[in-house]
Amino acid sequence: MSGVERDRDGAGRARSARPRDGLGRPLPYGVAGVARQPEGVVRTPGRTVAEAQRLLDAGMPFHAHEVFEDAWKSGPAAERELWRGLAQLAVGLTHAARGNATGGARLLRRGAGRITGESGGADRYGIDTAGLSGWARALADRVEGGAAPVDPVAEAPRLTR
Repeated sequence: MSGVERDRDGAGRARSARPRDGLGRPLPYGVAGVARQPEGVVRTPGRTVAEAQRLLDAGMPFHAHEVFEDAWKSGPAAERELWRGLAQLAVGLTHAARGNATGGARLLRRGAGRITGESGGADRYGIDTAGLSGWARALADRVEGGAAPVDPVAEAPRLTR
């Protein structure tokens, strides 16, 4: 090791204490960043959707992804693919906004497949799975077609009808 100690959380797990921007990119130490989402929060499905939508609307899809990740890790097994797919849509938007067309498109398509496959096309908790799937595939096509990095606020999807 280079002699630099790694940041650790209270349980001793490696956790970077570097500040991050709204797209989750690390910033230099000492710079003000965007507050991180707390990990491991158990929310109701309605609260998960509302919190993720708030973050998407604020141009913070990376943070919305973390909210969906909490739901997929803490929710019932029958719903994990839905929440995992939604997390992939949010992180796909994150990558597209960072200018990573290949990774963004791949995650957007993977997430679209998960949310439509898991639900059989039926919406759950008011989540517009068909609309989100269409949004994700169209955005994936655009970024793969050479579009400039997307504006995460302008491209924020509506999660519900």
